[in-house]
Amino acid sequence: MAQILVIEDERDIQEILDFNLRKAGHKVFLASTGRDGLRLARERHPDVVLLDLMLPDLPGTEVCKALKQDPSTRDLQVMMLTAKGEEIDRVIGFELGADDYVVKPFSVRELLLRIQAILRRTSPENPEPTFVFGILRVDRAAHRLWVQDHEIELTALEFKLLTTLRDRRNRVQTREALLNDVWGISADITTRTVDTHVKRLREKLGNAGLYIQTVRGVGYRFAESPGEVQR
Repeated sequence: MAQILVIEDERDIQEILDFNLRKAGHKVFLASTGRDGLRLARERHPDVVLLDLMLPDLPGTEVCKALKQDPSTRDLQVMMLTAKGEEIDRVIGFELGADDYVVKPFSVRELLLRIQAILRRTSPENPEPTFVFGILRVDRAAHRLWVQDHEIELTALEFKLLTTLRDRRNRVQTREALLNDVWGISADITTRTVDTHVKRLREKLGNAGLYIQTVRGVGYRFAESPGEVQR
């Protein structure tokens, strides 16, 4: 299951996409304006954004540009939906960072297949069961972790937080995205919960805690490589 944000102002198309995406097992967020779409993208950090080019407040090209320039959303996969089929429109979309382009009217089946292709490219279905990252060694199946060959005990939540950040290394994760993907959105928890758990996780990891980097005003990211971290 993927999280998909649909930014589309035509109600009938919204309903068709919402119904078919949910039927395919995806979680769907809907926005009718570019500004609402940008807000939801930053709050929910979806896997794929389906973006209409003709929106009532902002051109879809401006929304795409804003998503790709923001460190918290630049890695989101953007598929443009538009009635425009001219080559120049497709070129502009790709130049702004769009990952795919579908011209209306489109086949829902084709759209779902394209979304699957994007998800396969960006999210491996079977992450490696064990991995080594600098002084950090993790065995997912056994739920065990070592730092410099010293085993560290983590709670299930801390373990999921660590592996989520590492699997998305060098990609900024907003606090809202981590709440959604690690905790599951809940009314009784806040973004400060993320900060508290990251602080505790870093303390447990010792020197390996440096791999978890703070992006001021945005969230957290895991270093791309061990050599990136200065001790």
